[in-house]
Amino acid sequence: MDFIQQAINGLGLGAIYALIALGYTMVYGVLRFINFAHSDVLMLGAFAAFYLAPRMQQVFGQQSVFGVIMLFIAVALICALIGMTIERFAYRPLRHRPKLAVLITAIGVSLFIEFTCQNPHVFGAATRPFPKLVAETQFHLGNAIIGSTDILVIVVTAVLLGAMWFIVQKTRIGTAMRAVSFNQQAALLMGVPVNKIISFTFGLGSSLAAIAGILYSMKAPGIEPLMGVQPGLRAFVAAVLGGIGNLPGAVLGAVLLGLLETFAGGVPGLSNYRDAIAFGILILILLLKPAGLLGRATIEKV
Repeated sequence: MDFIQQAINGLGLGAIYALIALGYTMVYGVLRFINFAHSDVLMLGAFAAFYLAPRMQQVFGQQSVFGVIMLFIAVALICALIGMTIERFAYRPLRHRPKLAVLITAIGVSLFIEFTCQNPHVFGAATRPFPKLVAETQFHLGNAIIGSTDILVIVVTAVLLGAMWFIVQKTRIGTAMRAVSFNQQAALLMGVPVNKIISFTFGLGSSLAAIAGILYSMKAPGIEPLMGVQPGLRAFVAAVLGGIGNLPGAVLGAVLLGLLETFAGGVPGLSNYRDAIAFGILILILLLKPAGLLGRATIEKV
């Protein structure tokens, strides 16, 4: 019973990590750098939902399925615009500079968002309870219990992962994304609008982070401006574990990390070492298989 219950909890947590990790891995696949401001977009998505949810409930009714869908779409669009704005004004001017300059800028953007949002005139530093979006119902699988929120998390993640695979593998813009990832200069010579493709990639990844922010907030005790730090770091570990730049690898790494973290939390004596386990895995992967579980080792010219 405990095994099944922990597996259910781990899958729900891993599903959220997967949505965040996909944003990291898409940007890395196209631009070869880590967007450390990605976790703060998750936080902005949570706060956008916090302010929009009461208005959606006024229009569509309390805990309306259509209202929840519209909330997800609205928040995803808001954060997509935020992600594209960050790319346009913070990262694009540095695209041809050393990668270290872009990395430092990403950390700076992250800190700027976090400390700006802690200002009392913005969101403030206090933790706020997230509104109830769906009626909480519990279903019994033998002695294990799965809540409606867990089901929603897994279903939404599965649908979005399917949509992501379709976009990347079966559409023209997905083909352009893969071309830019493989060789940016060659793609530009072939007429691919590289700037638009990179902007779209940031928007797509940010929209996934926004939805992950809503799902994470539904399971968290509250939201605050630093709420994205821990899930963002764990999703980064998941992306590295599966193979940074590899979409299936990001999902695999996220699910494995979610399961490991949940099972560790259920073992007496290990519950206080969940962060140590996550970053211990990161160190081991970097030492033993730097390309990740599904990644491929590449040779870079210097």
